Amino acid sequence: MNALVKNLSFQLIRNQRQFLLHCSRFATDAKAIEDLTKKNKVVVFMKGNPEAPKCGFSNAVVQIMRMHGVQYDAHDVLLDDDIRQGVKDLTSWPTIPQVFINGEFIGGCDILLQMHQNGELIEVLEKTAGIKSALTDAAPKDEKN
Repeated sequence: MNALVKNLSFQLIRNQRQFLLHCSRFATDAKAIEDLTKKNKVVVFMKGNPEAPKCGFSNAVVQIMRMHGVQYDAHDVLLDDDIRQGVKDLTSWPTIPQVFINGEFIGGCDILLQMHQNGELIEVLEKTAGIKSALTDAAPKDEKN
């Protein structure tokens, strides 16, 4: 019985150490990811890169950014599983791509597409990040003719 208690205690301590190591690693990863989101006004975590997106959703985000003429940092999550999982954990958002504006998580492809379609993205870019969308000049001014 004494050996069983000793063995269980040893396993419990080992599990606690592994858990603490995991938590400290996540804290470091989360901090590193937060730092990445603040290095530019717009940051996209995507599959592939802007020149060669590796999925349709990442491609859609790239196309939206191009239409608006937005300069942004892109991070290919396929190159680093820690970043891929870390950004999902940080935002509690299960999918990639993920878009950040001024360090704030905006959403994934579906949210960005919706914001683009309803004109909200132009407003968010300007008010949050001081970025003037290229579509602002292309939009009709007033149709009161």
